[in-house]
Amino acid sequence: MRRKPVLLTAIAGLLALTASTFSAPASAAAAAPSTPYLPKPTGPHRVGTTSLHLTDTSRPDPWVPTAKARELMVSLWYPTTARTGRRAPYITPKESELLLKGQGMQELEKIPPEALSRTRTNAFTDAKPAGRRHSLPLVVLSPGFTWYRSSLTGLAEDLASSGYVVASIDHTYETFATTFPDGRVTTCAACEIEPDDDATPDDFGRKVMRSRAADVSFVLDELTGPDPKWKGSTLIDPSRIAMAGQSAGGAAAPETMLTDSRVRAGINMDGRMFLPIPETGLARPFLLMGDQEQHSPEGLDDTWKRDWDRMTGWKRWLTVEGALHPSFTDYDMLIQQLGVDLGGGLKGTRSVDVTRRYVRAFLDLHLRGKPQPLLDKPSARYPEVRFCSPPLKTCR
Repeated sequence: MRRKPVLLTAIAGLLALTASTFSAPASAAAAAPSTPYLPKPTGPHRVGTTSLHLTDTSRPDPWVPTAKARELMVSLWYPTTARTGRRAPYITPKESELLLKGQGMQELEKIPPEALSRTRTNAFTDAKPAGRRHSLPLVVLSPGFTWYRSSLTGLAEDLASSGYVVASIDHTYETFATTFPDGRVTTCAACEIEPDDDATPDDFGRKVMRSRAADVSFVLDELTGPDPKWKGSTLIDPSRIAMAGQSAGGAAAPETMLTDSRVRAGINMDGRMFLPIPETGLARPFLLMGDQEQHSPEGLDDTWKRDWDRMTGWKRWLTVEGALHPSFTDYDMLIQQLGVDLGGGLKGTRSVDVTRRYVRAFLDLHLRGKPQPLLDKPSARYPEVRFCSPPLKTCR
């Protein structure tokens, strides 16, 4: 294949969501970098984590045709009774370097390249899973295009502390870096593919959506099938599975639900819907949660408005005042801790706090059947979160 720089027309729709928000107005004087950290989980359980290297031999890699099998790295978080252990690393120094460099933002050059690898997490590596057989709901997380599965660690740890198993996927060759157990590091081959002459930006986005849906279904097979690849798989209740994602990961949730009936509920956090929901509709619960500029009913992205009426089950459309694209991941918070202000209105740990609370409320309602008044109307505790009504073109 011929190669081109990252900002190709065919992927501009995905990369713009990532790059544009990291070029938001930043503070002129950055504070001295500190040791970044994830806030403590809010649930009653301690959290364990482990990683799986999975290989799907039934299909070639969609981005590197010479790779005859699709290899994935998956991180799992889960409840544990372990009181001590080694804190899990956030990312490797090389992954930190490639992520910060990949944003193309001069302000981030003030941050030491390895800084994000020093992030303090709350989960114990390879701790023994705890729980009764088939008692824990499963949530699959899919990150934004070029971003890592670790970008949603703050959310994953919190869900695990509340009794969920969480699986976050690195979609190989769509990330700035994926590190495998044998030391191989793959980079973003998808960022460099030259499109066909008649391709449009949405063609590329649709390919990403379909590839991610296939990745998620394969991971579900490996975790809940007859030959599970994780020693704690018996804890998972296969009848209670949901998917949540940010950016491209969230946009892939409807396609995954339409192609895999095991996924009972879905969440799209700030992702443009490259694949329309068909007119036959999506009848399972769905939560849209995004920043106001892009995703209010009068915002720049019209794909949510297009698909809203095709969501025929329980649904909510929420916007978060002051949020940027990375505010629905760990990155807005961590970059602030490292001395750079991206220009958003959610300071300290507020971005992660808001995301955790509303995602968990949605999952508790639809996977556990627990009433959640938080999802019925605006809350004085979370005044940033607005409930949108597309027919009225308003949010309150």
